[in-house]
Amino acid sequence: MLKLVAFDMDGTLIDVPSSWAAVHEHYGLSNAKAVERFLRDEIDDVEFVRSDVQLWQSVNPDISIDDLEKILAKVPLMPGARDVVAGLKSDGIRTAIVSGGLDVAAHRVGRELGIDYVLANGIRLRPDGRLTDEGIVRVPIKQKDRVLARVQRELSVTREETASVGNSEIDIAMFRQSRVGIAFRPEDPPTRAAATFVIEGGSLLPALAYLRSVRDGTREVLDPATDR
Repeated sequence: MLKLVAFDMDGTLIDVPSSWAAVHEHYGLSNAKAVERFLRDEIDDVEFVRSDVQLWQSVNPDISIDDLEKILAKVPLMPGARDVVAGLKSDGIRTAIVSGGLDVAAHRVGRELGIDYVLANGIRLRPDGRLTDEGIVRVPIKQKDRVLARVQRELSVTREETASVGNSEIDIAMFRQSRVGIAFRPEDPPTRAAATFVIEGGSLLPALAYLRSVRDGTREVLDPATDR
């Protein structure tokens, strides 16, 4: 039986590749250099956040939490996301967001969809609501498995009772911490190969039917290379 489904947010529950990048695009900026440095392990999660915020501050020195909320309020939900979460809730399955994205977006999505647990990264604020450049790292991007494991312990849920849904290589760690890993429009071959089920279309809705089939025992979880 499945008791918990953990979702990535960026590119999975919301229809943008990155909530951080959505802010960059709003200001006509790019953080490509910082991304490359992070992937080469030249900077950690905290410094990654700092580089992003400093980019924003170079254009808007007084950028505030209100500014982020206004920008990210425009980010659309992924087609099918609302129905998938509503279906899981009706089945008594708990849901979580485990995301390296911005908590401003994650809490908004969590409220709109009725997600039970929301874990995402943020930025410390000054007393007047302006952003500092100090990150709050709740979900280390390369350690999503550890974050999911903590949620599982808190809920007394096992790996065999967990499914996860994501779209990129950083979500593979969640797949490994789950019985079922669903790759939604996977960005890269490793993500596709690590998943037990792949969704290629534009809607997240097929995830609900698949998860129900696993729950009901009508669909066996096979080897990731053959289970499509």
